Amino acid sequence: MTEFTTRRRVEFADTDQGGIMHFSRYFVFMETAEHLFLESLGTSVALELDGHRIGWPRVSATCDYRRPARFGETIEIRVRVRRKGEKSVTYDFTFTRGGEELATGQMVSVCCVLDAPEGLRAIPIPEAVARRLDGP
Repeated sequence: MTEFTTRRRVEFADTDQGGIMHFSRYFVFMETAEHLFLESLGTSVALELDGHRIGWPRVSATCDYRRPARFGETIEIRVRVRRKGEKSVTYDFTFTRGGEELATGQMVSVCCVLDAPEGLRAIPIPEAVARRLDGP
């Protein structure tokens, strides 16, 4: 499956009083990495299809922590498509620093019409996006 790697510096606002990256920020880093990954494929988390706004709400997100990331460090975040279903994508995330694994995470995003009269409605992933998620 397709994968993508980005780097990000741990800023002061990402840390607790001890200068260690706060657990909640890993989820922000995962979401940002997902956005950059989709952009690298020529698509986005915000699309328009047949006059409707399409988005990717999360239905699950987890993170397991192994070693702390600290203020000022640059970490790598690898995103990998674990599974592409008809309407959802499951991503695996690996956080590393100098080859050392810091954390792993997983997120499930569902392709939805955001402005349907009945509210959010899951839809099949548009074919053009589905092909890109499958990789070369």
